[in-house]
Amino acid sequence: MEPGWTASGGRRGGLLLAGGAIVVVIAIVVGLVVARGIVRHNRVGGTATGPGSSGAAGAGTGGVAAPSKDTLRDVTTVPVATLNAVGAGPVTVFGALSGVTGLPLARNGKPEVFYDGAEYCPYCATERWAMIVALSRFGTFRGLKTIRSSATDEPASIPTWTFYGSRYTSNYLTFTAVEETGNVADGSGGYRRLQVPTVEQRLLVRKYDSTGSIPFIDYGNKYVQVGDLSGFTPADLAGQTWAQIAAALKDPASPTARAVDGAANWTTAAICQLTNNQPATACTPAVQALEAKL
Repeated sequence: MEPGWTASGGRRGGLLLAGGAIVVVIAIVVGLVVARGIVRHNRVGGTATGPGSSGAAGAGTGGVAAPSKDTLRDVTTVPVATLNAVGAGPVTVFGALSGVTGLPLARNGKPEVFYDGAEYCPYCATERWAMIVALSRFGTFRGLKTIRSSATDEPASIPTWTFYGSRYTSNYLTFTAVEETGNVADGSGGYRRLQVPTVEQRLLVRKYDSTGSIPFIDYGNKYVQVGDLSGFTPADLAGQTWAQIAAALKDPASPTARAVDGAANWTTAAICQLTNNQPATACTPAVQALEAKL
């Protein structure tokens, strides 16, 4: 689990100012959001070494490069038979994914999945693999790019993807992603700002994420995931290439597939609870067995 920020009650109160103080409110919100990315980095104990510290050319600008067609195909079209065979794998949701109560989170008439993370974060790095596998069962990604997590966090330089600049379409749900910072140091001990969450998104995070950890994922305000799923860690992907990880996802006996696909199946189960188990190709009996354990 990637440690993060926790806003104080005084900061929350700043959002309630009105009238002539609206400009002050905006300034406070922006300042707090910027501080969030920096504090998250500092509390992991890592020290950024300056531009290029990620070890990948072009990193921190939204991605290193577009993936090869084979790699993108492998990660977005994992066979249903493989996913069913893996089931939960070694992954559990204890302590990370939990049910919540609140007004349904929706956009454009469809349930919404909201992700908040950062490119430098090694735990976000692993989780994105599972999310892409799962979400690809319900819709289509465009513009995914490959990056590495920060070289100064442990485990370092995990091969992953970024949601920054990508698009997702689905007939069943909407997916909203915020990558708050990049993976290249900004010279002040933090990382380059990429995206700023809206006030509504920040209040959502504050409501359910008392530890201030990333990744944070809200499944329609029915389930919330804070941090990584137990049994699936950055160490599972360390030392591999994107192509190696993606190719392994088709083999249910592969340790990589058991970790990634297992996490993807839990994510799929949470989403199926939002879509009334549609489509059937995603919400299979194997996934519905996991739904019963959420």
